[in-house]
Amino acid sequence: MKVNNHVFIMAGGVGSRFWPKSRNNFPKQFIDILGIGKSLLQLTYERFRKLVPEENIYIVTNKQYKSLVQQQLPAIKQSNVLCEPSRNNTAPCIAYAAFKLAACAPDANMVVAPSDHFILYEDIFIDKIKAGLEVVAQKNILLTLGITPTRPDTGYGYIKYEKGGSNSLHKVERFTEKPPLETAKEFLASGDYVWNGGIFIWNVKAALAAFKQHAPEVFNLFQKGEGTYNTAEEQGFIDAHYPLSPNISVDYAIMEKADNVYTIPADFGWSDLGTWASLYEVADKKATNNAISASTLQLQDTENCIIHLPAEKLAVIRGLKDYIVVDDNDVLLIYPKKEEQEIKKITESLKANNQSHYL
Repeated sequence: MKVNNHVFIMAGGVGSRFWPKSRNNFPKQFIDILGIGKSLLQLTYERFRKLVPEENIYIVTNKQYKSLVQQQLPAIKQSNVLCEPSRNNTAPCIAYAAFKLAACAPDANMVVAPSDHFILYEDIFIDKIKAGLEVVAQKNILLTLGITPTRPDTGYGYIKYEKGGSNSLHKVERFTEKPPLETAKEFLASGDYVWNGGIFIWNVKAALAAFKQHAPEVFNLFQKGEGTYNTAEEQGFIDAHYPLSPNISVDYAIMEKADNVYTIPADFGWSDLGTWASLYEVADKKATNNAISASTLQLQDTENCIIHLPAEKLAVIRGLKDYIVVDDNDVLLIYPKKEEQEIKKITESLKANNQSHYL
């Protein structure tokens, strides 16, 4: 176990596609969405405990979730919780992490991963991460784990990689964001593409060099904080400067521009759990193919549904097929699974109509 390896878990999102279960004040990474007694954040933290010591695991979250992080991960040091004062996408988030790490461990390797993904085969996942860390310790590359696609999904970004390469390491040719269905089918048939899972493995020097070259606005902003990182002045600097950073993903800011991007294709039973349908895919099913989180339920002629209800509520449901049914506090959602991408638009409409108390 190399002490010079560090993990940053991104846990600042809202998870609007999981509304109404995921709310602004309690988003999906803090929810026991799988019904196993642990939140997605807790599962992610435990997974990375297999890779590095707990003092080398950091949580990057929104300032409003700091207390939630500390409640769910009581062992984590306060200095290992990076608090963003605003939501500016993943590039500023990762730049902050890189500058903070470089200030205390300038030769370190870093893993950046989301907090809300499902990994079925954790040992394979950890082995792939270890292999990646060994590579980036020796090569000046930006490495991303590529997820072996299982279907022509239009909700994911795709990475095309060169077939040549050793030890499963392949140079990336290009990124494609959420292609139409026919294009996704072509990608799958070619065998030259993997899904972009947003899991990055870099040496901190390579990360900072990439920001400096490809995202100088982001780099220059966080460079101003040198001398404050890992001190009592860090949060004050971040509160003042972080909101000034551009709202941009690390894919757009760096990965699609850099020429030293590589991928390790991997198959470890991955799902980003981005939607109710993706949760349905990995959840246990009952006899009529319903994924149920409810204690008292009467179903008739109902199949292929995902149903989440409060423990004290009785529901009687008849005649539903391929639906999402979620009863959570002041919101009841009954929606076709095939149209679930529209749920995010509903939340945007509620916000626009001054009904944010439902969010």
